[in-house]
Formats: sequence, structure tokens, C-alpha cells
Amino acid sequence: MGFIMKITKIEALEKIANRIRMDIITEVYYAKSGHPGGSLSIADIMAVLYFNEMNISEDDPNNESRDRLVLSKGHASAALYATLAEKGYFSKEDLLTFRNINSNLQGHPDMTKVKGVDMTTGSLGQGLSIANGMALASKMDSMGYRVYCILGDGELDEGQVWEAAMTSSKYKLDNLCAIVDCNGLQLTGSTDEIKGLNVEDIEQKFRSFGFNTITINGNDIFSILNAFGVADMTKDKPSVILAKTVKGKGISFMEKDVNWHGKAPNDEEYQKAIDELVEREKEIDSKMVSEAKENK
Repeated sequence: MGFIMKITKIEALEKIANRIRMDIITEVYYAKSGHPGGSLSIADIMAVLYFNEMNISEDDPNNESRDRLVLSKGHASAALYATLAEKGYFSKEDLLTFRNINSNLQGHPDMTKVKGVDMTTGSLGQGLSIANGMALASKMDSMGYRVYCILGDGELDEGQVWEAAMTSSKYKLDNLCAIVDCNGLQLTGSTDEIKGLNVEDIEQKFRSFGFNTITINGNDIFSILNAFGVADMTKDKPSVILAKTVKGKGISFMEKDVNWHGKAPNDEEYQKAIDELVEREKEIDSKMVSEAKENK
């Protein structure tokens, strides 16, 4: 299986994450619907997973030994599609059909229709249970692949998440890594207001369920890389990365604004968002040039 050599240069991953954000906004804009806030918040995590961490190949998407990702917060499908297109699983032109009635790229990902999607998701709270099954199968069949599961912090309201957490711990699924997108906002307000839990409380809960807990800045590439390194080395227990992120990250007028949980930008807002992301890419390119000169 011809896996691409892992990228370790932080700026390269930052640039990929920025491109993912551009495509997220483009998808939602053309669809006139979608969930930009919680898709933008996980762009850095997706970049690290697909371009550094996961053992995958777009040329062999169904290889049985590949690592798996379960996007439990399936409404953030725009982030998954943007990442898969960036990786080369399908054409970026397909992103313009996002959420169209005849498109394969529906509002929630469908593993039967989209190459690179490992599990159909959408009903919140179910992803960790599915990831458990995958991780357990990997151990039973001595396949060696790892399983990653991205959940939203609002999604933790679902009781099934905690039933699944007990199972993860019972079977010592050290090949399982959950990632909680702790952006602090859900559909109608902050997670703190709605359920009275902050990141520290969530960390204590997962630890009490037998998880190795890792709390990081989920929009910092270096921190994400280190967190996955710790999870990879952890034995005899599952890991969870509690990623403190900013909802709407990368677009000034969307950041930390709950109103962007599930609405599309208009023409003016779309152009402003793209302009900001283009400027960010120029900043990354400039930094890469400067570092290249210093290393000569």
C-alpha cells in the first residue's frame, strides 16, 4: 500500500487547513445552507489527521489496513468533504454540489456514496459506539489500524456517548482516539449555559471513564501534532483529545458567534471571508519563504 510520506512542516499543514477553510465556506455559500461554524473549528485537526497522522491512501481508499475516521458530529460534513477533496479522493468541483438534491455530498456524510467516508453519520451521539466496534475489530483481527472519532462538545449531551466511553475503557481500546471539538457553542448558546460543563469538567468525566485525557489548543498545529503523538504511545486505555477551538475559526465575523452554527453567508459575507483567508495564505507563504532562506 503506497502511503504518502507524512508531512511534518507546521506551515505546510497550516496552509492545508487554510485551504480546507476556503472550501468549507465555498461549499456552504453555493449550497445556501450548512454548518460553517463547527466545520471551520476542526479544519486544523482535519489537516493534521489526513496529511500527517492517518495511515491512508486516496489511491486505495478501501484498504482493510487503513486507519479510520468517524465524524460523529456529522453536520460538520463540509469539513470532511473539503479535506477529502484536498487529499485527492474526488474533484474539488464536486464541492460546488454540496447539499444539492442529486449530489453525493449530502448534509451528512454517506459512506455508500462518497469515496473516503468511513462511516455514515448524522444522528448525534452514535459515533463513538461505531468507532469502538472498528477499534475492537482491528484488535480481534490483528489488523493494527487506528480509529479516530470526532465529537462535538454539545454532542456530549447524548447519553450514548458515555455508554460508549465505558465500552472503550472496558476493552482497553488503545488504538482508539476520540477528539472532542470544544468550541464552547452549540445550536442555541454556549455549552456552559446549556449544560453547565466546561472543558475542565469534560476532562474529569472522561478521566473517570478510564480515558487518557489530553487538553490542547485545537487550532494550533504544533499542539495537535503533539497530542496525537501522546495518544499513539498510550497503552491499555483509550485516549481523548479535548481540543479547545474557536467556532468559525479563521473568519473574523464568524468567530465565537453562535449565529453561524447553521447558516450560509450572503454574497458580501462570502467575499469578505475568502479575502481574509487569501490574506492568511499569503502570511503563511511569507513565513515559509523566510524560513527557507534562514535554513540555506
